[in-house]
Amino acid sequence: MTKQEFLTQLEQGLSGLPQSDRAERVDFYREMIEDRMEDGMTEAEAVAQMGNVSDIISQIISDTPISKLIKERVVSNKKPSVGVIVLLILGSPIWLSLLIAAAAIVLSFYVVLWSLVISLWAVFVACAVSSVGGVIAGIVYAFSGFAPTGIWTVGVSLVLAGCAILLFYLSKLATKGAIALAKAVLVGIKKSLLKKENA
Repeated sequence: MTKQEFLTQLEQGLSGLPQSDRAERVDFYREMIEDRMEDGMTEAEAVAQMGNVSDIISQIISDTPISKLIKERVVSNKKPSVGVIVLLILGSPIWLSLLIAAAAIVLSFYVVLWSLVISLWAVFVACAVSSVGGVIAGIVYAFSGFAPTGIWTVGVSLVLAGCAILLFYLSKLATKGAIALAKAVLVGIKKSLLKKENA
């Protein structure tokens, strides 16, 4: 891929960003490619070292505040005609209800996702605390003349300790997955705001 092809794809992918931000990002990558070429790389090598254009676009979009994207979208749009305003007002009982319902569904999905993650961490903490408490109680039972009960309690506590270790890694994995999913949804929303209306 040539430098110009790379920069054209980058600029097209960022077409919904404010003009100043888009120009700043394109200039940044142009300078990076030119610096590498001055250091002795060929144009193709310098461009290849930048990475995948779509990955760069996704990273830039995820770093851009959603408020900036919404502001650019609202400011850049043409003013609606009187007919469109009347239709929006008359249709508001329907579209406003649907918008609220969609927002409630998205919010409930987000709450359920994080409730599951928090529940996993709570079970991990419960198993870890129970295993420590069980070992202490088992030792107390063993030295108090209830050796079979103490041994059984220590054994169950060791099983709980194993469950706690397993749950720690599951909870950590679930947290990373929830963060990745939330980030992907946010990037998807941002990308939908970047789509041009005339596209």
